[in-house]
Amino acid sequence: MTVLSPVRAYEHKWIVLVCVGIGTFMSALDASVANIILPVVSRDFGASVTTVEWVVTIYLVVVSGWLLTFGRLGDMFGNKSLYVTGFGIFTASSLLAGLALNVYVLILFRVSQALGAAMLFSNSPAILTKNFPAEQRGQALGLQATMTYLGLTVGPSLGGWLTEQFSWHAVFFINVPIGLLGILMAARFIPRETRSARRERFDILGAILFTIGMIALLLALNQGAEWGWTSPLTLGLFTGAMIIFGAFIAVERRSEFPMLDLALFRVRLFSASTATAMMNYICLYMIIFLLPFYLIQGRGYSPQDAGLILTAQPLIMIFAAPLSGILSDRIGSRILATLGMTILAGGLIWLARLGAESSVSDIVIPLAVVGLGTGIFVTPNNSALMGSAPRQRQGIAAGVLAAARNVGMVLGVGLAGAIFSTVAGASSAPDALYASVTASFLVAAGIAALGALTSAVR
Repeated sequence: MTVLSPVRAYEHKWIVLVCVGIGTFMSALDASVANIILPVVSRDFGASVTTVEWVVTIYLVVVSGWLLTFGRLGDMFGNKSLYVTGFGIFTASSLLAGLALNVYVLILFRVSQALGAAMLFSNSPAILTKNFPAEQRGQALGLQATMTYLGLTVGPSLGGWLTEQFSWHAVFFINVPIGLLGILMAARFIPRETRSARRERFDILGAILFTIGMIALLLALNQGAEWGWTSPLTLGLFTGAMIIFGAFIAVERRSEFPMLDLALFRVRLFSASTATAMMNYICLYMIIFLLPFYLIQGRGYSPQDAGLILTAQPLIMIFAAPLSGILSDRIGSRILATLGMTILAGGLIWLARLGAESSVSDIVIPLAVVGLGTGIFVTPNNSALMGSAPRQRQGIAAGVLAAARNVGMVLGVGLAGAIFSTVAGASSAPDALYASVTASFLVAAGIAALGALTSAVR
């Protein structure tokens, strides 16, 4: 376990924020551009769509499975050490992925890239929390969120431009100079924690159980629509995941030094913030999954025009997140987080009204409302979650937060896909696509409303 001197921690706090921001931007950029290159990768390698989809799927699954492990290792051996190591692995893997000669090698290096990303995701909030005083924690996490949304915003257009001007390989090569800069800055400016007298052992069995359980769950959620939700493979993965998670909880209860400190979930602020974060990402990824179908298949927009319309949401989030973070440092997180989820629910109800004759403004304005609600919610909620965990459990708290985000992403896509295919399959009418979108967004609005409730009572 490690302890950081408060005086030293706050000395270079803004430079530390830049170091973390570079890693956040790079990982968000990489996540948002990967989908853009899939058709080109499929063509160049002569690979099927089913095969090439694993370029994205394997990254998400591996990141999610290792978040908690790397968060715990960060608590034990120092968040800086894990963060810099993750930067190095991610950068090197990006270079190797860009040099891949077939799709299977590309998928392999996406696995190692995901391991590096998991180290970055699970330690960056802990680094910020330790290097900023409590009265500025919301501001710091808000600015980090801005870097995330900036990466998500510029990713698709930058990825498309790089692919068109050079090749899909350039999408991975762009990470190398950014990564090298981030490694040098993180090694130089992030303070190194000093070891405390108390030594803790790493819970190997807990790490193995959690990783296997998370991978099984996310594979079932991610591939359930393709395999069939009632297929033996999907049901087997769901059942296996539940059994493994049950064994994980039993092991953690008996462990002297658990992988996941279950006592954290006895703190209502921590557990409610975690649950609400997951619900927020379910809603967001239902939108991300559904709107391209509506815009391109339903309305006939080009991919470029559709991408431009979709930037309305993250653009608003870029400005809302840091302002909400600053405000949460003054008035607390509860009111803002609840308000954000309420606005998100309203935006989803508005989106549910989209139809065959909706104008561009009818699409962009509710998307902007969704971005406003999410931007108001995310930073105060993250600040509350991190602030409710003890200093020596900041890595675990960051891992839990990142895991909630990733599980919410996969649940959102899986739920949207299930509703979409069920409603569309039950009707052969021309407006079946619009009915599917309406039903999905109404369900998402209900989830957002539930999130507002859990936030209000926390």
